[in-house]
Amino acid sequence: MADVQQHTGGSNMPRKIFSSFHYKPDNWRASQVRNIGAIEGNKLASDNEWESVTQGGDAAVERWINEQMKGKSCVVVLIGAGTAGRKWIKYEIKKGWKDGKGLLGVCIHNLKDLNGDQAKKGRNPFDDFTVDGKKLSSIVKAYDPPYSSSTNVYSHIKENIVDWIEEAIDIRNRN
Repeated sequence: MADVQQHTGGSNMPRKIFSSFHYKPDNWRASQVRNIGAIEGNKLASDNEWESVTQGGDAAVERWINEQMKGKSCVVVLIGAGTAGRKWIKYEIKKGWKDGKGLLGVCIHNLKDLNGDQAKKGRNPFDDFTVDGKKLSSIVKAYDPPYSSSTNVYSHIKENIVDWIEEAIDIRNRN
């Protein structure tokens, strides 16, 4: 739900992405990634907005997700300790793939949260899906920044996210 500047071929055309993450524990970490200079725009739903959507039941959540995904070219799954296996994360991955959007994962467990805490690494949510008899995780990349320091993890994501998104879109266009 943010614009990402495309830096390939000397072009600065914006890419629109949908961010998928486990709201309660990872909202702060997700905000850090979304506020990287290469990512612009759309704010995250507030606690009150998300509660309002979820009170409408599954159909309301699906409508909200479907509306948010319109016009996006990539779904970026921000992987925290408990992301994999969550109902709405699975829905977003499945819908993103079905709709031909690029998919990628970025591990965010080593980014500090509001309290300055890091989390345990979560499992790859793409392991839960198969495409033509292959695990989706063998097609879709999930990046785990090779640092334990939150500052270094942030810098690594900032330096690479635009290229990761472009690669995810290219991979999806080939599959």
